[in-house]
Amino acid sequence: MSRLHVVHTTSIRYAGPVTASYNEARMTPLAQPGQTVLETRLDIQPLTWSYEYRDYWGSSVTAFEVLAPHELLVVVAEHRIDIHERTPAKATTGWDTVRGPELRDRLAEFLADTPTTLAPDEVVELAARNAHGRDPNEAATAICGELRDELEYVPGVTAVHTPASEAWAARKGVCQDMAHLAAGALRSVGIPVRYVSGYLYPSSDGEVGEVLVGQSHAWIEWWAGEWHPYDPTNRVPAGPQHVVLARGRSYDDVAPLRGIFAGPGTQDLDVQVQITRES
Repeated sequence: MSRLHVVHTTSIRYAGPVTASYNEARMTPLAQPGQTVLETRLDIQPLTWSYEYRDYWGSSVTAFEVLAPHELLVVVAEHRIDIHERTPAKATTGWDTVRGPELRDRLAEFLADTPTTLAPDEVVELAARNAHGRDPNEAATAICGELRDELEYVPGVTAVHTPASEAWAARKGVCQDMAHLAAGALRSVGIPVRYVSGYLYPSSDGEVGEVLVGQSHAWIEWWAGEWHPYDPTNRVPAGPQHVVLARGRSYDDVAPLRGIFAGPGTQDLDVQVQITRES
């Protein structure tokens, strides 16, 4: 087990006074097997009013508004989380179950593509080729592996709302692109997929007390008898270095911070994640 202290700071500076701002933050870790949330807080400056709720996908949401003129909005999410060694997903099932009417009805929303996950024809062909002769779990791993072989990790080429087809055409992208492509590819062969947002602790052997620059990260979970968490960017099952914040169909369902405001445009956006291993 390891205890992580996460400080996630988002600063938005506007070009002039903003008179009103309405926002949603999905920046609170989920309590789940292998992940125990000991402390969590969200500090918002300035702040007029806020409330918390669970969204349709089970993610924790803090909705808030700022009705005082402001030129700077700062959101600090701070958490202490115990991460336990997670039992690897073992249950598998065959194509008859995955493609059967009961499962397709129950998990229909994780089989339907969004504009950012719709796989181009080449990716659909790649998925079908890798699924041939393999069970659903083996097929999912093989599909993610070949996709990663084809895509170079290059920051700044895409944005969070870039369609998977554009990242594929460029053969470049970041974790969101790889998660979107993997989701679309797996869904094209009938495997339900959830998109996951969270943090990645950047070291497998970080020292206790050492403050490291963490990463906001994205990965997927596919269903093949049970949910199998997998990080296609790093070609590994998601494990004790992954902290889950939110789940949905694509990035649009799990954006850490989104909102609207009345006033001039955004001049500067700064996001920093610091993670300290405390034990």
